[in-house]
Amino acid sequence: MLTYAVILFNLGGPDSLEAVEPFLYNLFCDHDIFKIPAGQKLFAKMISKYRSRKVKARYEQIGGKSPINEWTEIQRRMLKDELLKEIPNMEVFTAMRYWHPMIRKVAQTVSSIGFDKIVLLPLYPHYSVTTTGSSFHEWQRYYQGDPKRLVYVDAYPEHADYISALNERIEEAILSFPREVRKEIQLVFSAHGTPVSLVKKGDPYSQHIKQTVARVMALRGHSHDFHLCYQSKVGPVKWLEPATGTVIQELGRKNKKQILVIPVSFVSDHIETLHELEIEYREIAHQAGIENYVVMKGLNDSVPFCAALKEIAIAALHQEAAQGRRIQ
Repeated sequence: MLTYAVILFNLGGPDSLEAVEPFLYNLFCDHDIFKIPAGQKLFAKMISKYRSRKVKARYEQIGGKSPINEWTEIQRRMLKDELLKEIPNMEVFTAMRYWHPMIRKVAQTVSSIGFDKIVLLPLYPHYSVTTTGSSFHEWQRYYQGDPKRLVYVDAYPEHADYISALNERIEEAILSFPREVRKEIQLVFSAHGTPVSLVKKGDPYSQHIKQTVARVMALRGHSHDFHLCYQSKVGPVKWLEPATGTVIQELGRKNKKQILVIPVSFVSDHIETLHELEIEYREIAHQAGIENYVVMKGLNDSVPFCAALKEIAIAALHQEAAQGRRIQ
């Protein structure tokens, strides 16, 4: 009987305050994001040590660790339970890029088992070389099995169940506003930013984000005014604009007092939703005179999102494998 595996790729996050610095070190060692021509490990060691104190303070404010690991495990279990209803001999693994279980360890384990077909399914609906591309590169470095058994899922920004999952969370969040102001809500879609240089090189991430937002708003019948912006800028280079903080300030100046922030590029809550959006940008909103500032809950244990993953995985299992494909 044929055996199958699905690999769920995600970022990972520190599971304790002591893990913050080594987590950052792993991040800054990633050549797909930080293209240091020489001495990258030394650079990573220095910058992770320098940034760890500030980052630890942020994690202290959200419980001392990242919840992304727990949410990803919940998503893994939910997906496996659903897949086993239709496909026997199925296993689902989590593979994290910068924390445990690390991609390299999972790739080695999966190689030794010898599955007949393996679906590489990122928990990044929108493709970027910095996320999906980086994970695929890492997998290819350590996977020792037959590459013809691999099926790559690059992106799914317009998948119907994924769009429905986002809309369900939006509806839940709208209910937290006073009834009399719900029609006045500004929907602020906040995506993780990337350098503009990546867009110029053909990275499709920003276009995928726009596709998702357009599909969500179409499903909603364009129920509210909406805005797309970008967060988490790092370094002096030009990033995608407008910035989330700038949009919040502009809405305040226009006397728009009701804001619902929708984390559109994340499928589970972590530091960039629980601290950056919930704490840092809440202060910006307060200073801008916003009366009601709500951050949408992450997809986390969303049933429609699990349905999306299941449908994507099953469709991939019926596709031809990669035939030795390499990621650019």
